[in-house]
Amino acid sequence: MSKRSTELLSLYEALLTQVKSDYSDDNSITIKELLHVVTNSKEFLSIKDRAKDNELALVEQFLKRDIANFLHDKNDLDLSHSPTLITVENALWHWLSSITDRSQIEWHEVLQDFKHQGHYQSGEIVNQGNMVCTHCGHQMRIEFPGVITDCPKCDKSDFTREALAP
Repeated sequence: MSKRSTELLSLYEALLTQVKSDYSDDNSITIKELLHVVTNSKEFLSIKDRAKDNELALVEQFLKRDIANFLHDKNDLDLSHSPTLITVENALWHWLSSITDRSQIEWHEVLQDFKHQGHYQSGEIVNQGNMVCTHCGHQMRIEFPGVITDCPKCDKSDFTREALAP
């Protein structure tokens, strides 16, 4: 390898070191932005001064290729682009939102229990929960908001709500 080739190669290696440094400073940088930063650096300008036009074009092609490969390798190690991880993340957010919705309903029911002091009459509207007849102990499971009917076992109209289970 000639002295000139060795000089150009060492300058090119300095460019690649700068690419890694610039990416570690800002890992959201794109290929185009990184190429722009590198081609305006003093190392690139030094290569530009020493290289012929065809050599400079070759350096630019190699630089584009190496930057693209570097970013591709870095993104392969980043799990945030993984379809599996994205699916798991979406499922987790859906699950958390449904828990939040359910907890909102439960808080509403707790407030209703305080308002009613735990006692309900047939004809009142309630949300989810187990209603227990105060006369015979029959339990009615309420799944959706609705009107409390008389007890199907004893036809009485007084109920208490069972405590919420976690």
